[in-house]
Amino acid sequence: MGYSILPDLATEILVPLAAVVGIAFSLLQWSLVSKVKLSPEKSSEEGSGKNGGPSDYLIEEEEGLNDHNVVVKCAEIQNAISEGATSFLFTEYKYVTIFMVIFAALIFVFLGSVEGFSTKPQPCTYNKDKYCKPALATAIFSTVSFLLGAVTSLISGFLGMKIATFANARTTLEARKGVGKAFITAFRSGAVMGFLLAANGLLVLYIAINLFKIYYGDDWEGLFEAITGYGLGGSSMALFGRVGGGIYTKAADVGADLVGKVERNIPEDDPRNPAVIADNVGDNVGDIAGMGSDLFGSYAESSCAALVVASISSFGINHDLTGMLYPLLISSMGIIVCLITTLFATDFFEIKDVKEIEPGLKKQLIISTVLMTIGIAIVSWIALPSSFTIFNFGVQKTVKNWELFFCVAIGLWAGLVIGFVTEYYTSNAYSPVQDVADSCRTGAATNVIFGLALGYKSVIIPIFAIAVSIFVSFSFAAMYGIAVAALGMLSTIATGLAIDAYGPISDNAGGIAEMAGMSHRIRERTDALDAAGNTTAAIGKGFAIGSAALVSLALFGAFVSRAAILTVDVLTPKVFIGLIVGAMLPYWFSAMTMKSVGSAALKMVEEVRRQFNTIPGLMEGTTKPDYATCVKISTDASIKEMIPPGALVMLTPLIVGILFGVETLSGVLAGSLVSGVQIAISASNTGGAWDNAKKYIEAGASEHARTLGPKGSDPHKAAVIGDTIGDPLKDTSGPSLNILIKLMAVESLVFAPFFATHGGILFKYL
Repeated sequence: MGYSILPDLATEILVPLAAVVGIAFSLLQWSLVSKVKLSPEKSSEEGSGKNGGPSDYLIEEEEGLNDHNVVVKCAEIQNAISEGATSFLFTEYKYVTIFMVIFAALIFVFLGSVEGFSTKPQPCTYNKDKYCKPALATAIFSTVSFLLGAVTSLISGFLGMKIATFANARTTLEARKGVGKAFITAFRSGAVMGFLLAANGLLVLYIAINLFKIYYGDDWEGLFEAITGYGLGGSSMALFGRVGGGIYTKAADVGADLVGKVERNIPEDDPRNPAVIADNVGDNVGDIAGMGSDLFGSYAESSCAALVVASISSFGINHDLTGMLYPLLISSMGIIVCLITTLFATDFFEIKDVKEIEPGLKKQLIISTVLMTIGIAIVSWIALPSSFTIFNFGVQKTVKNWELFFCVAIGLWAGLVIGFVTEYYTSNAYSPVQDVADSCRTGAATNVIFGLALGYKSVIIPIFAIAVSIFVSFSFAAMYGIAVAALGMLSTIATGLAIDAYGPISDNAGGIAEMAGMSHRIRERTDALDAAGNTTAAIGKGFAIGSAALVSLALFGAFVSRAAILTVDVLTPKVFIGLIVGAMLPYWFSAMTMKSVGSAALKMVEEVRRQFNTIPGLMEGTTKPDYATCVKISTDASIKEMIPPGALVMLTPLIVGILFGVETLSGVLAGSLVSGVQIAISASNTGGAWDNAKKYIEAGASEHARTLGPKGSDPHKAAVIGDTIGDPLKDTSGPSLNILIKLMAVESLVFAPFFATHGGILFKYL
């Protein structure tokens, strides 16, 4: 079989070192962003500009830098958004913590009862000749790792929100110096979040493995089975973050748009609109905190799925630590590659014009993918023996190191394909979105029809990309191949998150510019940043959905092995009923989340209308609206409405496993994966296309766009209605679905020992 070039000691140094470098880099970016002062004093950074034109100072003078009131206003608005977001997250986390404690207790009781809470060593699951640690140990350590994953997920979301609210007004102020300065501020802030999350996820997982090893010793099978709780904790918190944040942001957004733009004909983010603060708070709690927790969950689960399979392969059997930690070495290389890639956007090249923003962000994806391919080749060469065996449903399959390289690389490149296809279907630079915008000539109905058709069509290529990567990676390295393919797709998570977080930060920056009464030129710059951000957010969602499909399939394979299911035969009634019910779950879940947004938006629209009708001087701008009531409506609705969809996802595997057994549960997991991925992609892309069709008309950058505009025209109103319908699709239902398919799979894997021993009550007694 051979040995790897990299010694175990080097692995134990390199993994935490890469995480520390990632954290240090994020702190450096933070310090650079914080140099933009949110105070009226004259900036000390005046000097000659790099743009080859007048100095920054002259540009600042032209845009009214010395208007102290504007800077003070920006600081006040930023403070209001930050306070609203912090208050909401603390409220959400109170409820989520109660769930966390109850679910942790369930994990302990269910897994501990597998062997009647025995403290005696048990025969190992995959090697009956050896003895492993008792089931009670798995129960305790799975509970601990669940809590670790949950807390890390919450912290990831909270830090992301804090960074975004710290950066939004600074991006607005930098926009006075030119679009390039604003871009760098927004992108650096996104990079802070990306690197902190990637590095924290890696470091916490690495520390947990080493602490668990003190007790488990040579029992790597038990150790890595217990570690799966980490992925479960991460994703369960992400579910509530995505659903709760998504309901909050879209209730405010729909209310603000329908009454403000359509009925009252006032601009987006106008300070007279009572829902405007709630809308900007929502960008941070949904698109930033929810997305941060979501991608952390994907990373944790793909790592856990790969580690579980590796622990029962030659890496685990021979106690080859470097081979065992191959998934963590890939993530470590990812941090270093993303660090180099980020410098291309912030230091090596400068954005000088609005047209360079979107290509600049696309280059980030291409550069990170190309560099990461080389990085994967290096890691595969030094960290893997030339040949080794991988567990494949009861047999050991011989795999070469170059085959594993292809598994990771195909996941990485499939991610890029999904990203570019998503961009093609959601960017207003291409014909699909321009066709949707053109359909607004004849009203909202044709806009909706075109948008839905675009979403369905946009599923085709991503599904083929996922299918090819599944076939190739499984052919080379069985379920382990699929797990590392998912990890490959997520290996550039720091860059992906930086690009993703950049969008909501730019959106907030535009809102602050409007509310602070800054010149239309600054609003044009922030709108250009925001339009590119919309597309990158859609690309980020594409990555999240694609990786979720691979992750959940890998977890599904690990579950089938752990539950000792020999074959999943869809022709048996037990499996088929699970399959058809599983395929229905994403629809049930989407119905719940869409209805929740609709109900909350209804209350918001009524409140905004009430304020416009009853507060004298509001439309004239002489009186301030009551922002706090709208913030409260969004908060109350999201906290109340996030519980039923969360309960559906968390309880389904428990109910099915206990009552119907592991075979029916395997059908449910397969069904939800197959239908969930399709709905998630189409929902996200439909919503993204409608949003950018509206922005295409508003920007009026081409002759075609000018024939549809200006703001307030009938085609523009039709586009706003489409955008409003798309809001819950792209920011609530779509992104939450990828958590549904991952979470049910990882939960089934964690509870597999209990289901295999005590599950299927109904079939036993019928």
